Amino acid sequence: MKRRQFLQSLSALATTPVLAAETPWKLNYLLASSMYGSLPLADILPEVKKGGATAIELWPKKHGTQREELDEIGHDKFAEMLKEHGIGFGGTTRYDLGPFKLTQEIAVVKKLGGSFIVTGGSGEWKNITPEQLKANVKDFVEKMKPHAALAAEAGLQIGIENHVNNLIDTPDSLRWLADEIRSLPGIGIALAPYHLPQDTKLLAGLIRHIDQKMTLFYAWEHGKGCTKPMPKEDELQQMPGRGQLDWKPLLQALKDVNFTGPTEVFMHPTPRGIPIMPTLAESTAEIVRGKNHLDGIVASL
Repeated sequence: MKRRQFLQSLSALATTPVLAAETPWKLNYLLASSMYGSLPLADILPEVKKGGATAIELWPKKHGTQREELDEIGHDKFAEMLKEHGIGFGGTTRYDLGPFKLTQEIAVVKKLGGSFIVTGGSGEWKNITPEQLKANVKDFVEKMKPHAALAAEAGLQIGIENHVNNLIDTPDSLRWLADEIRSLPGIGIALAPYHLPQDTKLLAGLIRHIDQKMTLFYAWEHGKGCTKPMPKEDELQQMPGRGQLDWKPLLQALKDVNFTGPTEVFMHPTPRGIPIMPTLAESTAEIVRGKNHLDGIVASL
């Protein structure tokens, strides 16, 4: 009887569904090469993992020189360097090319295993009515369709960043862009809270509205800005945990939409093209501090 009961219990276990442990939601960090100014890739790549990231994004002048360095050293050499350091390639930022001249860049990013290219919008935005701005956003998306299709074919997304003095600058323009590209593959939004009102309810609402069209998220607040020289402690207020922005509502919104794309702990130094801190090690330490601030909040959600 005992043997029969034992076999029955084994049979019951075999037919009982096994509930997999739920993987906690977390941010997936990407390093922007511009955080190290114009330092060479040989110096920056060893810092990627130290800063909690798994991949690097390359920036061109004036913010960095690593995109130009990629062409100088050759794509194969760069791929070897990535492999040597056990890191991946996220993509590039190409404001210099604009949204309509990315054909060659798409080929490069695809070759290196990247997933995105960040650029800006295009179209008239000054001194026009909201109705005209909405129409201009729609027109921009229409013009982007063949470029988005090319990116989608390569397995990439063109991430349109909201940026000051740009077609995609205001909360409304972001909402309209998200609506227009909702079912359009190959194009998304690179959301930069820095360039928006520092209203947590507004920012969290935009994250939820953009939803699955988020290509990249900048953990970047406005602080005291980045357009003029100022004491370093003031400049650093762009970084998470340094300024006044409460990141919890934003992170909750990212969790609610299950955002799994890349997140960059980010800021701009003045002048552009220098590391965010005086030394390589101090720059990495500041990125780690910002990451730890965000991770601490995520753990509390």
